[in-house]
Amino acid sequence: MKKTGKVFKYGDNVDTDVIIPARYLNTSDPNELAKYCMIDIDEDFIKNVKKDDIIVANKNFGCGSSREHAPLAIKAAGVSCVIAKTFARIFYRNSINIGLPILECPEAVDKIDAGDEIEVNFVEGKITNLTKNETYQAEPFPEFMQKLISKDGLVNYIKK
Repeated sequence: MKKTGKVFKYGDNVDTDVIIPARYLNTSDPNELAKYCMIDIDEDFIKNVKKDDIIVANKNFGCGSSREHAPLAIKAAGVSCVIAKTFARIFYRNSINIGLPILECPEAVDKIDAGDEIEVNFVEGKITNLTKNETYQAEPFPEFMQKLISKDGLVNYIKK
């Protein structure tokens, strides 16, 4: 499975309260959450993000609370993947549980700029920067995690 999109880039310690601020947590409807995704760090994000775009961030992406609303808002906003140097562990697990692909790749983070167009091959872990004609290697997902993501998350995987 491959996805191609434009990059939105952020720094270290992007916490779940910035991804989806607590004041908007009066619903768990993904489409409603998507309207406020990243609003406190990038107020134009939701106006500019397109289906399959990609978030790239430095260290400790998704730190803070353990709520699933954060990866859900990102996925519902149309983001196909998040690439970071490191993720908060609970965010990592919540992302896989809802079928949001996330990859750790420090080299890609260092070399990719906001606005670059990149292609991500989840099976191989290959990240291709189409803007700069460079390729970076992330650890590919194990087969069982690929199955969870392809079925759109843990609940759907179990149902099928």
